[in-house]
Amino acid sequence: MMAAMAGFAIEDTMIKLAARDLPVGEILMIFGAGGMLGFLCLTWQRGERAIVPEIITPVVGLRALSEVIGRLFFTLSLAFTALSSTSAILQATPLVVTLGAALFFRERVGARRWVAIFIGLLGVLLILRPAPSLFEPASLLAVIGMLGFAGRDLATRGAPATLSHMQLGIYGFFVMIPTGLMLLLWEGHARWPSLDQWGWLGGAIFFGIGAYYALTSAMRLGDVSVVTPFRYTRLVFALVLATLIFGETPDILTLAGALIVVASGLYTLMTARPKAA
Repeated sequence: MMAAMAGFAIEDTMIKLAARDLPVGEILMIFGAGGMLGFLCLTWQRGERAIVPEIITPVVGLRALSEVIGRLFFTLSLAFTALSSTSAILQATPLVVTLGAALFFRERVGARRWVAIFIGLLGVLLILRPAPSLFEPASLLAVIGMLGFAGRDLATRGAPATLSHMQLGIYGFFVMIPTGLMLLLWEGHARWPSLDQWGWLGGAIFFGIGAYYALTSAMRLGDVSVVTPFRYTRLVFALVLATLIFGETPDILTLAGALIVVASGLYTLMTARPKAA
């Protein structure tokens, strides 16, 4: 799980580096095509079919839409805001997933977990700085992206059990191609990536696929209640990379908000563990 989180943090860093000079729509198209091809290979290696009837279901369509929203706005956030704050807001995803599970799947959430969710969302507000003199509208991009990823995770739980993570990965990356094309048409310009930019994009695809594979392995091989809290190490890796590569110095509000979000998420995970008989 820690290897997966390190991989995702490196992927985010490389996308941000590529976004310095490339249109976001073009990045989405290349990233989506590379990720789709990677998951196609992994699917065939497992002896699975890439196209199955189960993909024509409302819940898979909802998952694809959520993937588009999450990836589009998260990539925009990486391009226009600090990596540290974007990564900190992303840590609220498990809290929103817990909230959604209670609302849509009727999962039982006790009073203490509701309080933890509320406190965690207050931590997000600290990162956003809602005061008029401090608020940056671009920071909402990360919030929308985080909500999209939460919707994707919830839709994944309702997807047909016959669809593997690898098959879902194919469709999740495929929808990035037309999304990126439409955004690129709106942006109005495209450019051939330089050798360095191809390197950043290729590295992002490589580390992204590797991280996804490591994440799936961790969830299948380990005790979910034990390995899931290590998702929050992604923020540690992101803060280190943001400082070393982009020279970012997160202020006290960002760090305090991130700490509140992580603490609230860890508490909800701990209280969700099944009690021993």
